[in-house]
Amino acid sequence: MRALHLVRRLRLRLARRLGVRLRSALAAGLVVAAASVLAGGVLLVTARGILLDNLTTSANDRVTQVTAALTGGDPAALTAALRPLAPQRSVVQVLDPAGRVVAASNAVSTVSPVSALRPAVGQREWETRRLDVEHDAPFRIVATGVSTPAGPRTVLVAESMDTVDDGTEAIIAALLVGLPLLAVVVGVATFLFVGRTLHPVEAMRLQAATITARNLHTRLPVPTADDEIAALAATMNTMLDRIEAASAAQRRFVADASHELRSPLATIHANADLLDAAGLAEIPARSVRRIHAESARMARLVDDLLLLARVGDQAVRLRRDEVDLDDLVYAERERVVTEHPSLRIEGGVEPVRVIGDPDQLHRALRNLVDNAVRHARHAVVVSVTAVDTHAEVVVGNDGPAIAASDRERVFDRFVRLDDSRSRQGGGAGLGLPIARDIVVAHGGTVTVDTLTDGAALRVRLPIPNPETYSV
Repeated sequence: MRALHLVRRLRLRLARRLGVRLRSALAAGLVVAAASVLAGGVLLVTARGILLDNLTTSANDRVTQVTAALTGGDPAALTAALRPLAPQRSVVQVLDPAGRVVAASNAVSTVSPVSALRPAVGQREWETRRLDVEHDAPFRIVATGVSTPAGPRTVLVAESMDTVDDGTEAIIAALLVGLPLLAVVVGVATFLFVGRTLHPVEAMRLQAATITARNLHTRLPVPTADDEIAALAATMNTMLDRIEAASAAQRRFVADASHELRSPLATIHANADLLDAAGLAEIPARSVRRIHAESARMARLVDDLLLLARVGDQAVRLRRDEVDLDDLVYAERERVVTEHPSLRIEGGVEPVRVIGDPDQLHRALRNLVDNAVRHARHAVVVSVTAVDTHAEVVVGNDGPAIAASDRERVFDRFVRLDDSRSRQGGGAGLGLPIARDIVVAHGGTVTVDTLTDGAALRVRLPIPNPETYSV
């Protein structure tokens, strides 16, 4: 399952990386193909027209040659004019007014007139039709009326259109082969060029994916080229500057406010202790106890805010000591038994050692246990085991499950999923964010699991050598 999930992630990443390049390449290929088809059609029509004009010009030249021989009454010149270089491709017939063939090329000397055109003297007409001269091939026929000493004659010159058809077929074949090849070449070139163009964007995306609230000082790489991508990177870095400045100002405000609140809260707490020891009447004594409890609660809230500000500002210097997680778990289990004897403690404990700050890890574990106790009905799960190269601490309860849509939101600050907002039953919404920040600072993760009955938070912390520190 893990390998399949990894393959799917790689496929999605590859699809995202190639999406723009493929779309650009396909679009360029389609545009080039459409433009090439249009240009090829224009070329085909133009080339065929030019070939037909050349064929008609050749036929007119033959007509002029035969006409000159007829009007001059020169039999030798007429014989030469009737003898074409390609007998099967160019034929001539001379007709009398009755339509009989009086002179013709050898190829059509024994056949009927090749055309029914009979223009008047000095007029020319043309048509295209198939003749039996060469396998029923199409011919371009030019007819003209001529006045000769022997009377009016009609000269018919037929030129084969094989050259026109062969040229047209050659152009079509070249287009059929060249257009797809051109589209493929343009598409591949576009794919490569767009990839090179988007390479800085991919570098910016990878760098942006690593930027979190803990490393807002990181900036995107700016390409050396002075173009739109470089301008985008510079604009994004300017935005990160503003975000970092605003975040730093917010953390400074929280830290300063927390520091400033500590002194008056300590004074309130101390005076509440003095009033509580003064032996007041029952009603004012209850008020003093409420003041004492609320001041203690506010002091804890101020401590949490200060810790969050320090963690966000990377002011917390974590110690790098060997920490026995099983000792921390045993301590929390004993605390739950002492403070909440009605709750049942479940879960196994294995000896697991990690490297980190014992005080901060204990703080994170306590926050998770307090959250579990707050929502438990009858049982709390607090366990620790070693799985591969990680230590896993599971803290859960048999209370209500956490909806899938809320499993990430529970780690946001001041977020509470319980409907009750009572001061006795609910927290301030900072315990889980603090626990996650501490675990993340140790290189671990905190996730939400669904139990058969209830919910649990699973902490994974790296261990330096599982063969040495786990059982």
